[in-house]
This record gives sequence, C-alpha cells and structure tokens, in this order.
Amino acid sequence: MTHNDFAAAFEALTLPPSEFRHAGHVRLAWIYLTRMSLPDAMTRYASSLRAFAGHVGKPGLFHETITYAFLMVINERIADGPDAESWEDFQARNPDVMAGVTAALGRYYSDERLGSDRARAGFVMPDRLAG
Repeated sequence: MTHNDFAAAFEALTLPPSEFRHAGHVRLAWIYLTRMSLPDAMTRYASSLRAFAGHVGKPGLFHETITYAFLMVINERIADGPDAESWEDFQARNPDVMAGVTAALGRYYSDERLGSDRARAGFVMPDRLAG
C-alpha cells in the first residue's frame, strides 16, 4: 500500500486495526511529518488517532503524552537523517523508534510518568534527561 493510500485509509477509518500496530503508528507519523510542519502534523495525527480509536471502540487508548512525544522524536530523527530519506531507510536507521514506546521514550520518561492518568489526558514534560 502506498503512503498516500495508507494515510487515506486510516483517515477514512477503513484501515483494518490489524494494519495499525506500532509500525503503522510510526509510519503515519513519518508520512505526516515529511509532508507538513510539526504543529500541523501534531494536530492532524492526534485528531486522526482519536477518531480511529473511537471507531474501533477503544477511545481510552489515546495517550496524549506518548502521541506528542513520539511525534517530536520522529520529527527530530527525520531532521537528523538525509534529505528525502525513504520510509525503509528511516526504519533501518531508527530501530529504537520501531521497537516501541519504552525503547523510544524511555530515555526521556519513566514508566511511572508515562503510566499516569495525567500523562494520558494531557501532555506532560519528560522527567528524565535525554543525556
């Protein structure tokens, strides 16, 4: 499925949930971030995720801090990579991002902070130094 088809199917709520596991989340973020500014991507991604979660009957799955923090990490990784990097090359260059939340955000957030109700409901700043 092309990137355009993937994003369109997600936004139209026709993408099967089985096609939207962790790699699908990262792919959609990468598509948005390679096509629009970070603020625009954050707005569209969060809105689309909320709609998708509601569509599959799991509105409580949306986690604001993870969503925005992941987008910021992916945006930084895109900026650090070569111009016009392919999706395949991005994945290969960023195995921590592809491995999941703990691998990508664990250096910034403790499990306790990310697991809090406050972090789910609204963005919270990291409690660890990235160093």
